[in-house]
Amino acid sequence: MTETTFVRPKASPWLVLRSLLFMLWMYGLMAVLGIVCSPLLLAPRRYTLALVKVWARLVLGGLALLIGVKVELRGRDHLPAGAALIAAKHQGMFDFIPPFLYLPDPCFVLKKELMALPFFGWYAKKVGVISIDRSGGAKTLRTMTAEAKAALAAGRQIIIFPEGTRQDPGAAPDYKPGVAGLYRELEVACIPAATTSGVVWPAHGVARYPGVAVFEYLEPIPPGLKRGEFMRLLEERIETAGARLLGGA
Repeated sequence: MTETTFVRPKASPWLVLRSLLFMLWMYGLMAVLGIVCSPLLLAPRRYTLALVKVWARLVLGGLALLIGVKVELRGRDHLPAGAALIAAKHQGMFDFIPPFLYLPDPCFVLKKELMALPFFGWYAKKVGVISIDRSGGAKTLRTMTAEAKAALAAGRQIIIFPEGTRQDPGAAPDYKPGVAGLYRELEVACIPAATTSGVVWPAHGVARYPGVAVFEYLEPIPPGLKRGEFMRLLEERIETAGARLLGGA
Protein backbone atom coordinates (compact mmCIF):
# COMPACT_ATOMS: atom_id res chain seq x y z
CA MET A 1 0.00 0.00 0.00
CA THR A 2 1.12 3.57 -0.70
CA GLU A 3 1.30 5.88 2.30
CA THR A 4 0.22 9.47 1.75
CA THR A 5 0.76 12.31 4.19
CA PHE A 6 -1.95 14.94 4.17
CA VAL A 7 -1.36 18.43 5.53
CA ARG A 8 -4.48 20.58 5.83
CA PRO A 9 -4.03 24.32 5.19
CA LYS A 10 -4.93 26.80 7.89
CA ALA A 11 -8.49 28.06 7.59
CA SER A 12 -8.95 31.77 6.95
CA PRO A 13 -11.40 33.79 9.09
CA TRP A 14 -13.68 34.09 6.04
CA LEU A 15 -13.70 30.33 5.59
CA VAL A 16 -14.49 29.82 9.28
CA LEU A 17 -17.42 32.25 8.98
CA ARG A 18 -18.77 30.42 5.94
CA SER A 19 -18.34 27.13 7.80
CA LEU A 20 -20.35 28.47 10.73
CA LEU A 21 -23.10 29.54 8.34
CA PHE A 22 -23.11 26.06 6.84
CA MET A 23 -23.38 24.44 10.26
CA LEU A 24 -26.30 26.74 11.05
CA TRP A 25 -27.91 25.66 7.76
CA MET A 26 -27.37 21.95 8.35
CA TYR A 27 -28.44 21.78 11.99
CA GLY A 28 -31.20 24.31 11.42
CA LEU A 29 -32.61 22.08 8.70
CA MET A 30 -32.36 19.11 11.01
CA ALA A 31 -34.28 20.92 13.75
CA VAL A 32 -36.94 22.53 11.53
CA LEU A 33 -37.61 19.42 9.44
CA GLY A 34 -37.38 17.25 12.54
CA ILE A 35 -40.11 19.24 14.27
CA VAL A 36 -42.35 20.03 11.30
CA CYS A 37 -42.20 16.48 9.96
CA SER A 38 -42.37 14.70 13.31
CA PRO A 39 -45.73 13.06 12.39
CA LEU A 40 -43.72 10.97 9.92
CA LEU A 41 -42.25 9.14 12.90
CA LEU A 42 -45.65 7.49 13.21
CA ALA A 43 -45.95 6.79 9.48
CA PRO A 44 -44.43 3.91 7.46
CA ARG A 45 -40.62 3.94 7.31
CA ARG A 46 -40.50 4.79 3.60
CA TYR A 47 -41.79 8.31 4.31
CA THR A 48 -39.02 8.96 6.84
CA LEU A 49 -36.46 7.64 4.36
CA ALA A 50 -37.79 10.04 1.71
CA LEU A 51 -37.49 12.94 4.18
CA VAL A 52 -33.89 12.03 5.05
CA LYS A 53 -33.05 11.97 1.34
CA VAL A 54 -34.51 15.49 0.96
CA TRP A 55 -32.49 16.67 3.98
CA ALA A 56 -29.31 15.14 2.52
CA ARG A 57 -29.85 16.90 -0.80
CA LEU A 58 -30.42 20.25 0.91
CA VAL A 59 -27.32 19.81 3.10
CA LEU A 60 -25.13 19.04 0.08
CA GLY A 61 -26.61 22.03 -1.73
CA GLY A 62 -25.67 24.28 1.17
CA LEU A 63 -22.20 22.74 1.34
CA ALA A 64 -21.64 23.47 -2.35
CA LEU A 65 -22.98 27.02 -2.17
CA LEU A 66 -21.39 28.16 1.08
CA ILE A 67 -18.11 26.23 1.06
CA GLY A 68 -17.54 25.14 -2.54
CA VAL A 69 -17.59 21.38 -1.93
CA LYS A 70 -18.52 19.01 -4.71
CA VAL A 71 -19.23 15.30 -4.32
CA GLU A 72 -17.84 12.86 -6.89
CA LEU A 73 -19.03 9.28 -7.04
CA ARG A 74 -16.69 6.72 -8.59
CA GLY A 75 -17.02 2.98 -9.13
CA ARG A 76 -20.64 3.12 -10.25
CA ASP A 77 -20.26 -0.38 -11.71
CA HIS A 78 -19.84 -1.67 -8.15
CA LEU A 79 -22.72 0.36 -6.73
CA PRO A 80 -25.36 -2.06 -5.40
CA ALA A 81 -28.99 -1.71 -6.44
CA GLY A 82 -30.27 -4.22 -3.89
CA ALA A 83 -29.15 -6.06 -0.79
CA ALA A 84 -25.41 -5.63 -0.11
CA LEU A 85 -22.68 -5.40 2.52
CA ILE A 86 -20.46 -2.32 2.20
CA ALA A 87 -17.30 -1.74 4.25
CA ALA A 88 -16.43 1.95 4.02
CA LYS A 89 -13.62 4.21 5.14
CA HIS A 90 -14.87 6.65 7.78
CA GLN A 91 -13.39 10.14 8.04
CA GLY A 92 -16.24 12.19 9.51
CA MET A 93 -19.95 12.92 9.76
CA PHE A 94 -20.01 13.69 6.04
CA ASP A 95 -19.87 9.95 5.33
CA PHE A 96 -23.48 9.55 6.49
CA ILE A 97 -24.97 12.03 4.01
CA PRO A 98 -24.19 11.27 0.31
CA PRO A 99 -25.11 7.54 0.51
CA PHE A 100 -28.75 8.52 0.98
CA LEU A 101 -28.65 10.04 -2.51
CA TYR A 102 -26.97 7.24 -4.45
CA LEU A 103 -28.10 4.13 -2.56
CA PRO A 104 -31.75 3.05 -2.55
CA ASP A 105 -32.03 2.19 1.15
CA PRO A 106 -28.79 2.43 3.18
CA CYS A 107 -28.60 0.84 6.62
CA PHE A 108 -25.69 2.20 8.69
CA VAL A 109 -24.07 0.35 11.58
CA LEU A 110 -23.71 3.01 14.30
CA LYS A 111 -22.53 3.16 17.88
CA LYS A 112 -25.54 3.27 20.20
CA GLU A 113 -24.46 6.57 21.79
CA LEU A 114 -25.53 8.41 18.61
CA MET A 115 -29.10 7.27 19.10
CA ALA A 116 -29.43 9.56 22.13
CA LEU A 117 -28.94 12.70 20.01
CA PRO A 118 -32.09 14.81 19.49
CA PHE A 119 -33.56 14.61 15.98
CA PHE A 120 -30.65 12.54 14.63
CA GLY A 121 -31.34 9.62 16.94
CA TRP A 122 -35.12 9.75 16.50
CA TYR A 123 -34.99 9.68 12.72
CA ALA A 124 -32.06 7.25 12.59
CA LYS A 125 -34.10 4.77 14.61
CA LYS A 126 -37.13 5.23 12.38
CA VAL A 127 -35.16 4.95 9.13
CA GLY A 128 -33.70 1.68 10.42
CA VAL A 129 -30.05 1.84 11.41
CA ILE A 130 -28.24 -0.90 13.34
CA SER A 131 -27.05 0.52 16.67
CA ILE A 132 -24.39 -1.41 18.53
CA ASP A 133 -22.68 -1.43 21.91
CA ARG A 134 -19.00 -1.45 20.98
CA SER A 135 -18.09 -2.95 24.38
CA GLY A 136 -20.65 -5.74 24.09
CA GLY A 137 -18.35 -8.39 22.62
CA ALA A 138 -20.02 -11.57 21.31
CA LYS A 139 -23.49 -10.33 22.27
CA THR A 140 -23.04 -7.27 20.07
CA LEU A 141 -21.99 -9.44 17.13
CA ARG A 142 -25.04 -11.67 17.55
CA THR A 143 -27.41 -8.70 17.69
CA MET A 144 -25.72 -6.94 14.79
CA THR A 145 -25.81 -10.10 12.68
CA ALA A 146 -29.51 -10.70 13.34
CA GLU A 147 -30.44 -7.14 12.42
CA ALA A 148 -28.14 -7.22 9.38
CA LYS A 149 -29.76 -10.41 8.10
CA ALA A 150 -33.18 -8.77 8.42
CA ALA A 151 -31.92 -5.71 6.52
CA LEU A 152 -30.48 -7.88 3.76
CA ALA A 153 -33.74 -9.78 3.48
CA ALA A 154 -35.48 -6.42 2.98
CA GLY A 155 -33.10 -5.60 0.09
CA ARG A 156 -31.16 -2.92 1.98
CA GLN A 157 -27.50 -1.86 1.73
CA ILE A 158 -25.65 -2.37 5.02
CA ILE A 159 -22.80 0.10 5.55
CA ILE A 160 -20.25 -0.70 8.25
CA PHE A 161 -17.11 1.27 9.08
CA PRO A 162 -14.48 -1.44 9.67
CA GLU A 163 -12.23 0.79 11.76
CA GLY A 164 -15.11 1.55 14.10
CA THR A 165 -14.38 5.26 14.35
CA ARG A 166 -13.32 8.29 12.33
CA GLN A 167 -9.79 8.45 10.95
CA ASP A 168 -7.98 11.53 9.63
CA PRO A 169 -6.92 11.41 5.97
CA GLY A 170 -3.59 9.60 5.69
CA ALA A 171 -3.73 8.20 9.25
CA ALA A 172 -2.45 4.69 9.89
CA PRO A 173 -5.30 2.17 9.41
CA ASP A 174 -6.81 0.38 12.39
CA TYR A 175 -9.25 -2.27 11.14
CA LYS A 176 -11.34 -4.13 13.73
CA PRO A 177 -12.47 -7.79 13.38
CA GLY A 178 -16.20 -7.03 13.66
CA VAL A 179 -16.55 -6.59 9.91
CA ALA A 180 -15.04 -10.04 9.34
CA GLY A 181 -17.58 -11.60 11.67
CA LEU A 182 -20.44 -9.91 9.84
CA TYR A 183 -19.00 -10.93 6.46
CA ARG A 184 -18.75 -14.55 7.62
CA GLU A 185 -22.25 -14.71 9.10
CA LEU A 186 -24.01 -13.01 6.20
CA GLU A 187 -22.23 -15.13 3.57
CA VAL A 188 -22.35 -12.36 0.96
CA ALA A 189 -19.79 -10.40 -1.04
CA CYS A 190 -18.40 -7.28 0.62
CA ILE A 191 -17.99 -4.05 -1.34
CA PRO A 192 -15.08 -1.90 -0.07
CA ALA A 193 -15.43 1.88 -0.33
CA ALA A 194 -12.76 4.56 -0.09
CA THR A 195 -13.21 8.30 0.40
CA THR A 196 -11.53 11.67 0.74
CA SER A 197 -14.42 13.18 2.73
CA GLY A 198 -12.08 14.17 5.56
CA VAL A 199 -10.18 16.52 3.26
CA VAL A 200 -13.17 18.86 2.97
CA TRP A 201 -14.98 17.97 6.21
CA PRO A 202 -12.54 17.17 9.03
CA ALA A 203 -13.60 14.95 11.90
CA HIS A 204 -12.86 17.74 14.35
CA GLY A 205 -13.10 21.51 14.33
CA VAL A 206 -15.42 24.05 12.74
CA ALA A 207 -13.84 24.70 9.35
CA ARG A 208 -15.04 23.01 6.17
CA TYR A 209 -12.79 23.30 3.12
CA PRO A 210 -13.59 23.80 -0.58
CA GLY A 211 -12.74 20.93 -2.89
CA VAL A 212 -14.00 17.60 -4.17
CA ALA A 213 -15.06 14.82 -1.82
CA VAL A 214 -14.67 11.50 -3.63
CA PHE A 215 -16.61 8.39 -2.66
CA GLU A 216 -15.29 5.39 -4.59
CA TYR A 217 -16.82 1.91 -4.59
CA LEU A 218 -14.29 -0.84 -5.26
CA GLU A 219 -14.29 -4.38 -6.62
CA PRO A 220 -16.37 -6.62 -4.33
CA ILE A 221 -14.63 -9.23 -2.21
CA PRO A 222 -16.31 -12.59 -2.87
CA PRO A 223 -17.94 -14.50 0.00
CA GLY A 224 -16.37 -17.49 1.71
CA LEU A 225 -12.82 -16.26 2.35
CA LYS A 226 -11.06 -17.02 5.62
CA ARG A 227 -10.92 -14.19 8.14
CA GLY A 228 -7.24 -13.35 7.62
CA GLU A 229 -7.47 -13.28 3.82
CA PHE A 230 -10.65 -11.22 3.92
CA MET A 231 -9.19 -8.64 6.31
CA ARG A 232 -5.99 -8.40 4.25
CA LEU A 233 -7.90 -7.82 1.02
CA LEU A 234 -10.30 -5.34 2.60
CA GLU A 235 -7.57 -3.19 4.12
CA GLU A 236 -5.40 -3.41 1.02
CA ARG A 237 -8.15 -2.33 -1.37
CA ILE A 238 -9.49 0.51 0.78
CA GLU A 239 -6.11 1.90 1.82
CA THR A 240 -4.56 1.63 -1.65
CA ALA A 241 -7.52 3.43 -3.21
CA GLY A 242 -7.55 5.97 -0.39
CA ALA A 243 -3.87 6.80 -0.88
CA ARG A 244 -4.45 7.21 -4.61
CA LEU A 245 -7.43 9.49 -4.06
CA LEU A 246 -5.62 11.50 -1.39
CA GLY A 247 -2.63 11.96 -3.68
CA GLY A 248 -4.90 13.63 -6.20
CA ALA A 249 -6.88 15.68 -3.67
